[in-house]
Amino acid sequence: MASVGYTYEMSLNLLRGRDGLPPREPAELSFQHVNHDDVIAIVERIRGSSGLGPDDSAAVAVGLKLLSEVMVREKTNALFDPLRGAMREFIVQLKNLPAPGA
Repeated sequence: MASVGYTYEMSLNLLRGRDGLPPREPAELSFQHVNHDDVIAIVERIRGSSGLGPDDSAAVAVGLKLLSEVMVREKTNALFDPLRGAMREFIVQLKNLPAPGA
C-alpha cells in the first residue's frame, strides 16, 4: 500500500558529547516518517517568520511536525492528552505569523 503523504528518512548523528568531544563510537539514529505536510517547506516558512535562527527554526519545525503527526495518528492514545490543547494553540499562533516580506 502506498503512503499517504510525504515520506522522509530522518537521520540524527551525534557530533559531540556534553564534554565537547566527539563520541568514541559512532552514535546514529535513522528512521522513516510519513507526514501529510511538506516538512521542508514548513522549515523554510518558519525560518523566514519566527524570529529564530536557522538551526533553531529547523529544530522547532521538524520536532513539531514529527510530534504532531504522531499525535494525529494516535488520536485515542491518552499519552498525548496533556499536550493536545497547547499544541493546537501553538500551531495556530505559528500559522498566523506574518509571511516573510509581508
